[in-house]
Amino acid sequence: MPERPPFSPVIALLTVSSVWDAHLGAALKDLGLTTRKYGLLAHIDATPGISFSELARRSQITVQTAHTAVRTLVADELVRDDMSHAGSASDLRVTKKGRRALAEAEVRLASLDERLTAGVPTLANALQGLHEEPYAGTDAHSR
Repeated sequence: MPERPPFSPVIALLTVSSVWDAHLGAALKDLGLTTRKYGLLAHIDATPGISFSELARRSQITVQTAHTAVRTLVADELVRDDMSHAGSASDLRVTKKGRRALAEAEVRLASLDERLTAGVPTLANALQGLHEEPYAGTDAHSR
């Protein structure tokens, strides 16, 4: 029998993340949302008028990727850009349809959180601790 590789918290968390992301994607699919679109929609809702550069920074994606994703949200009538002409700053806002989709997504996320974390309360508590008190004084490369 081959020797078992050493435990890696990084690999374990990436595996859990991948599985949970797949569950969230399935829960959001009929709303026309992906995990990324849900996150972008939530950021735009929380900060109406947010710039593409700030949206990209908060989402840890490039500005070009943010533009592409937001174009899809606009085409799906979930977001509107009130200043979408060349040379002007964008003014991103969630539409009524977007707010309804976001509200339903939040209900589904809460249910999913409850279901997926029930079997791993220690992990859930550790993740909540990181959310409440994030790494202090470290950059992303030294974590």
